[in-house]
Amino acid sequence: MNLVTADEMRRMDRATIESFGIPGRVLMENAGRGATAFFLEAVFRDHPGAVGIAAGPGNNGGDGFVMARYLHQKGIRTTVFLLSSRDRIKGDAAANLKLLDTMDVPVVELADETSFQSRQLLMRHQHTWIDAILGTGLSSDVRGYFVTIIDFINRQARPVFAVDIASGLDSDTGRVCGTCIQAAATATFGFAKVGHLCYPGRALTGRLKIIDIGIPRHLAAAVGSRQHLITPGVLKNQIPRRSATAHKGHTGHLLILAGSPGKTGAAALTAAAAMRAGAGLVTLGVPTSLNPVLETMVTEAMTVELPETAEGYLDESAHGSVISLMEGKRCLAMGPGLGSQASTGRLVGRLIEESPLPLVIDADGLNLIAAQPSVLSRRRSPIVLTPHPGEMSRLSGHSTADIQDDRIGHARAFAEKYQVHLVLKGAATVIAGPDGDVFVNATGNPGMAAGGMGDGLTGLIAGLVTQGMEAGPAAQTGVYLHGLAADRMAQKKAPVGYLATEVIDTLPEAMDELLTGGDHLFWPERDRLFCYSDAAGK
Repeated sequence: MNLVTADEMRRMDRATIESFGIPGRVLMENAGRGATAFFLEAVFRDHPGAVGIAAGPGNNGGDGFVMARYLHQKGIRTTVFLLSSRDRIKGDAAANLKLLDTMDVPVVELADETSFQSRQLLMRHQHTWIDAILGTGLSSDVRGYFVTIIDFINRQARPVFAVDIASGLDSDTGRVCGTCIQAAATATFGFAKVGHLCYPGRALTGRLKIIDIGIPRHLAAAVGSRQHLITPGVLKNQIPRRSATAHKGHTGHLLILAGSPGKTGAAALTAAAAMRAGAGLVTLGVPTSLNPVLETMVTEAMTVELPETAEGYLDESAHGSVISLMEGKRCLAMGPGLGSQASTGRLVGRLIEESPLPLVIDADGLNLIAAQPSVLSRRRSPIVLTPHPGEMSRLSGHSTADIQDDRIGHARAFAEKYQVHLVLKGAATVIAGPDGDVFVNATGNPGMAAGGMGDGLTGLIAGLVTQGMEAGPAAQTGVYLHGLAADRMAQKKAPVGYLATEVIDTLPEAMDELLTGGDHLFWPERDRLFCYSDAAGK
């Protein structure tokens, strides 16, 4: 499912009006009518009473005026609080405001702080609020009077329904622009916006529905979108199917380089996840002194002793042995628990440059190449990197805070620069490809903030590559399945406290659910349900 930026949405609207000939007022009418239906279902049904509509001076306010008309026609007591003087309202919004006057819908002008102060008592008597203040065009911090209004509405602790996007939310990043409406539900138009899915925007959006307002598919396709929500319907067609006569030689052999003193668990988790993902064979290359330990920790995987440093870490002298081990393998995964020794780093760099196999690199592997990320440009084969924000900071040279403010932008820039597939982990994990396309994941939960989860994801993605999937689809599928397995653990056990090993053991159930389940996304988050529907959003 496509996710659009504010600019992409503006271009689609403009093409629909100017090239296709559907008037902007018709689009506004469709938006307001569809939003009203969703408001009645998602908010008003459980919270009947007086409805206050906070309307700004732009088209977002115009959508609110249309909603006011439909609500008034249904006999619902509705008051529009116009956060502007009437003479500032132009175009289609002005036409819809004029219709309210002919229907005697109350419109209260709150053009400044003084008028707001005089009307606070009336505003406090609203049972629900519709936020039609700012819309999707916001990119800088909310200022002045609008800050006062947004904070006032949030303090009322009444359900708020957002029109298109919660006011104060950056629709391109999910960043809060100073202050933001906390919505219980949002009706968005044409397509979901990036900011609806990226935190903190996802937590401020509430229940989300996409309203089809009549944008022709061919015009939307012509504008295009480089951001996508990972959906089950796409993934299930990418997962390799096994024939009745398949054997372990058909399903691939994976080589893993992992582990160091005190971090043998990382190696074992990576191997276990690869096996649960369906890899036919897994060989785990480890420092010689750790081999006896790993042999007792892994059952299905094989282990191989490799040259080590005096401190017990993989040594650069293991290079020749690793090259030989690649024979007959389909993928090389490395990084979990490798440690930070310089000799290990040189080994990792040489393998990136020389490996004929696709690579999946995580954890210490990422930290070891952070001082020389240019080595990625010299790789022979596709690479999947799976950093968390801290590791991404070390790789890119940007602060963690900057990365979190624009996860898609940073992931895309790095993936394009070094021509890699980059999995930026965290809430709403982002997968960026070398072509600039970005995929956002919706599965997973806060219980995944625990040791070993990243090692499991590394093994899962590598296990899928080993079975024949290309790097990009394997990364997308692995991230989705990993989060889905964790969601099932949170439901079965508890929201927090389940283990990485338990998530790994649940992977086959998650894969079966993906393959046999429906194509629509419905998932609980706290006490709300996010839902995506309508043809335009698929």
